[in-house]
Parts: sequence; C-alpha cells; structure tokens
Amino acid sequence: MFWSRGNVAMCAEERQSTLIVRADANARMGTGHLMRCLALAQGWQAQGGEAIFITACDSDGLLQRLSDEGFQTVVLECAYPDPDDWKATAQVLAAHPEAWVVLDGYHFDPAYQRRVKETGHRLLVIDDMAHLEHYYADVVLNQNIHAEELQYACAPYTRLLLGTEYVLLRREFWPWRGWQREIPEIARKVLVTLGGSDPDNATLKVIQALQEVPIEGLEAVVVVGGSNPHFETLQSAICHSRFTIRLESNVTNMPELMAWADIAIAAGGSTCWELAFMGLPTITLVLAANQKLAARALAEQGVSVCLGEGTNATLQGIQRAVSQLTKDHDTRQIMAQKGQCLVDGTGVVKVVKCL
Repeated sequence: MFWSRGNVAMCAEERQSTLIVRADANARMGTGHLMRCLALAQGWQAQGGEAIFITACDSDGLLQRLSDEGFQTVVLECAYPDPDDWKATAQVLAAHPEAWVVLDGYHFDPAYQRRVKETGHRLLVIDDMAHLEHYYADVVLNQNIHAEELQYACAPYTRLLLGTEYVLLRREFWPWRGWQREIPEIARKVLVTLGGSDPDNATLKVIQALQEVPIEGLEAVVVVGGSNPHFETLQSAICHSRFTIRLESNVTNMPELMAWADIAIAAGGSTCWELAFMGLPTITLVLAANQKLAARALAEQGVSVCLGEGTNATLQGIQRAVSQLTKDHDTRQIMAQKGQCLVDGTGVVKVVKCL
C-alpha cells in the first residue's frame, strides 16, 4: 500500500511505524475505550506497524489479551490527573518521536492533549460527546451515529472523522463482512452482553427477567467482561434458571456468539456497533451517560429497541420487550438489515489510511 504526498511516494513500512495508545479500563469506566483502541492497533499492526499501550487497567484478562496480540504494554498505577500518568507517558513518547499518539478517555482534557502536541507528536483523539472546550488533535474520531450533529471546537488543521463509517471493529469481526443472517420465525437464542464492567449488575436483572419470558426452548449465553465484579453472583443465578444459560468471561469469539444468537440484550456502548454489523436485533439498556445519544438514535432508526436507563428498567419491562421481539419476525428482519447497512466493517481500514 502506498500513499502520495506531493511528489514523494511512501510505502506502508515507512509510514506505519509506531502507534502509542493511551486508554484505560476499570470497573466504573468499563472496557470500551481500550477495546476499540485494540481494534485500531490491530489494523495498524496488519499494515506492518507496531503499537504500544499505556494503560491504567485493572483487568488481568485484558492485559493478557494485549500481550497475546503482540503489543507492548506499560501499566500505570494511577491515571491522569495524577502527575505520574504524564511522567510515564512522556517517557514513552520521547523514545518514539515519530509515533502517532491515540487518546481515548473523557479524562484526557485539553491540557493533556496540548502536552502531547507540544512534544511534536501527531495526535488522534477518539471521542463520543464533543464535551471539551477545545480539541488539540490532528484527527478527532467519533464513530457514533449522532457524531455529525455535534460541534467540535478544534484547530484549523484538525480533521474530523465522524459517523458509523469509521466504527472500529476488532480483527475477529473482519472475516464476517457480507455475512447474511437467517431470521427464524421465533427467536429462542439470546445473547446478553452488558459491557465490560456492569458495576450495577444489570446483567442479574436481565437473567431474572428472562425467567418470565413465555417461550419454549429458550436458551441464553451471558457474556461478562474482565472488569465485572459480579461473576460469582451471576454463576449462582444461572444455576437456578428454568432454561439453559451459559456464562462466559473475557471471550474472544464474539462474532460467533452474535451469529449464534437470534436477539441480543446489550448496553448502549461500543458493542452496539458490533451487533449492528452482525445484523443482530438488539434490546438496549443505557448503563452510562455517554450511551444515551447513541441508544436513542439507534432506536429511532429502527436498529434496536431502547428500554432507557438500566437502573430504571423493570423486570416486567425487560420481559415484555423480549417476549414481543422474539415473536415479531418482520421487525427482527428489518432491524438486521438496517444494522448491517449502518456498519459495513471498513472503519479500521479508513482510519489507518487517514493516519
């Protein structure tokens, strides 16, 4: 692959050197920031580059995954605004003066971005809400469906990559481009995936609600992330289920699970774009403030059913939504088609090419 700048042609090996990713994951923040950066790093790696992750991550499973993928990892004890964060990050940046830097996290304020730019590095900021008073990045990426409605205060040189055409899907999803889902008359296979942490244990509420769904032959797979603190409680709950439920943690085969399922119950985070790509009809619970806009927009476009905030959702409301969707073949078919039109799976390629 070649890029042309003026009269100079540069091959991928010359341009694609090092990507330095600064993103965190924990029980309260979740894992979405780190996982979408993993997708970008995989795309960078596929073009011959190397990636270094600097992270305050409390999940051994996630850290092991980064290692297994061949990425160097610098683990921080404390995240910004703790001064040790920038001290450690600056050392890595100094060792790689030609690298692109990626920031993904709401705590990386304009001051942090400005520090990165003052080192002379090129900067990509991955964002969701346009909540900062100024962005100093060379590139701002917002992969959400509502991104083009937001107003970014940024420098004249900043390039904006906005919308679902830039959704960052991990390597395991790449072979599934163009896959077509079969829609059964009655949906009996349910995938439950409520984020990497789920601190309020909305997953338990969903498991309890599923017990009241009047569908014979129902079965479910419940996926929890490495930062989920409720694993033992969930294990106990599924032991008393009236139908088969399998509990899985730190999975790497999400596309296969999404292909297996007939419907999903999911949080309104980054997983929504994976579900849309896989054409999986979804019932969404909003588990964080930054999920509201995307969950609402997806529902308005007929890609999902949004039940609002997870803390307010009742067992009866979840049961009713699942019961209706499992029996409504036509709605599920439309949701699957609209989802796959929304996310085509080429976002990583487009972002890497931009960098």
